[in-house]
Amino acid sequence: MFSIKRFFILVTTALVIISTATAQTTSRREMSVEESYLQDSIEIMIIRETARSSTREAKMIALEYIADAIDRGNTSDEIRQTLEYLSREGRMTVARENGRIVNNFPDVRRQSARYLGIMGTEEARHSLMDICRYENEPMVIQEAIKSLGDIGVNDNNETVAHIAWVMTRFDNLNPDNLMALATIDAFERIARQNDGIESPEAVRILVRISEGQYVSPVKERARQLLAELRSYGR
Repeated sequence: MFSIKRFFILVTTALVIISTATAQTTSRREMSVEESYLQDSIEIMIIRETARSSTREAKMIALEYIADAIDRGNTSDEIRQTLEYLSREGRMTVARENGRIVNNFPDVRRQSARYLGIMGTEEARHSLMDICRYENEPMVIQEAIKSLGDIGVNDNNETVAHIAWVMTRFDNLNPDNLMALATIDAFERIARQNDGIESPEAVRILVRISEGQYVSPVKERARQLLAELRSYGR
C-alpha cells in the first residue's frame, strides 16, 4: 500500500512540474511575440519619421532601413505606404522655399520604385503604375517599369497597358534607348510568367521600337520579342 501511495504522489508531482513548465514556456512565448510586435512597431515608426525628414540623406537612410526590413520578410502595408510617399517626393508631394522646389530627389524615387518591385505585392504593383502616370524623370520610370516586370502580374493586361502608354509618351517626345530596353525586358518577363501577352498596345509599341529611332541592338531585341510572342499562340 505504501509503494502504491508513493507512486501516486510521484505521478502527481510530475504532472504539476510539467504543467508549471508548460505555463512558463507559454508565458515566455507570449512575451516574445509581444516584444517582437513592439520591436516591429518601433522600426516602422523610425522608418516613417526618417522618411519624412526634409533632407535627401535622411530619406536614403530610411530606404536602407526599408531594404533591411524587406530582406527579413516585412512586406507590411506600412512599409509600402512609406515607399509610396518617398516615390512621390518632388512630384506629387512638393515642398518649396522661395519658390524653389527643395524636395526633388530622383534617386530617392528610383530606389523607392526598386523596393516596391522587391516587395511584389498587389498594392505595390498599383503604386508602381501610379509612378508611371505622374513621373517625368526617365531613370525613375525605367526602374518602375523594371519592377513591374519583376512582379509579373498582368490582370486584364493592365500592367502592360500602363507600360506601353508611358513608352509611347517617350517615343513621341524623346525616344530613349534605356526606356525602350526596360520596356522590352518587362514585356518579356511578364509574357514568360503569363504564357504570353494578348495586348495590342504592347505589340504596337514593340513594332514602333523595332522601326524607330533607336540603336540597332534595341531594335533587334524588340523584333526578337515579337517573334517570341508569336510562339505563345501556337
